[in-house]
Amino acid sequence: MLVESLKEEGIETYLEELKDPDLEMILKKYNPDDTIIFNLCETLPGIPYSERRVLEIIKNKGFTYTGNIPDVIELSCDKQKVKEVLVSLGVSVPYGAVLTPEEAASWKLFPAIVKPSRDHCSLTLTEKSVVYDISSLQKQILLVNNELNQPALVEDFIDGREFHVSVWNNEPPEILPPVEMDFSAFSEARKRLCTYDSKFNPGSEHYEKIGTLVPAPLDQKLFKKLKKEVLTTWKGFGCLDYARFDFRLRDDKFYLLDINPNNDISIDASFALAAGMANYSYGQIVKRIVMMAAERHPVFGEKVLISV
Repeated sequence: MLVESLKEEGIETYLEELKDPDLEMILKKYNPDDTIIFNLCETLPGIPYSERRVLEIIKNKGFTYTGNIPDVIELSCDKQKVKEVLVSLGVSVPYGAVLTPEEAASWKLFPAIVKPSRDHCSLTLTEKSVVYDISSLQKQILLVNNELNQPALVEDFIDGREFHVSVWNNEPPEILPPVEMDFSAFSEARKRLCTYDSKFNPGSEHYEKIGTLVPAPLDQKLFKKLKKEVLTTWKGFGCLDYARFDFRLRDDKFYLLDINPNNDISIDASFALAAGMANYSYGQIVKRIVMMAAERHPVFGEKVLISV
């Protein structure tokens, strides 16, 4: 859909799908002087945690690309460091820590949620990720350790409204209409979260029953609070072009759960839904992202390479 939309907008576009890690070989076919890379790549095949490496290869070959710089992408993948930066910026985050199963014996704040410390996409997240006792907490930590081969992040579970807030443009950044994830179909707190199923498994309970409210029903006072947190985070992390920030609201206080500087921009994702509410067609959305990158191009790109 993205490729077709760019072509309809009059942009010469080529799709390159990475089936092996040799990105350099693919790039040899293109000239940095007349090409902008629309980066949709999250990893090199067979090389875990290589999202930063993708951008370094593109940059080292002299190409202008859409989206955030390698440092921002890499930082976003370390959730504990992200929390530390957010705290330094004055942005509220859920209390949390990276814990081993043994260290979990001293955790006292329940309900808690157990997440991967170095992954997006809600990997391993199910309703069982929300725990109410030490034994369940230790089991979920072990699950993350064993299935993803990484430490687990344990956090206070913020049982409240969830908002996905997308930002784009650079000077000045523009906040798109917030999208609320509607958990009203669920009475149990542990079910009120965006699981892996909710994103990737049509037919599953979470995929079918979690709704989206666009724009989110927020009064002006709350929206003003949310806008301040969003812009502080965008500027503090040095974001470029586009990003999404996920918040929860509890007792009139917003907590930032996650930053997504390489977020999903497919036509049915919250970013595109929000931009659509701001009267952008999908073609206009992706063209505008290309134009943001074109402002950094030494000449001005004539064609676009899609890297996925």
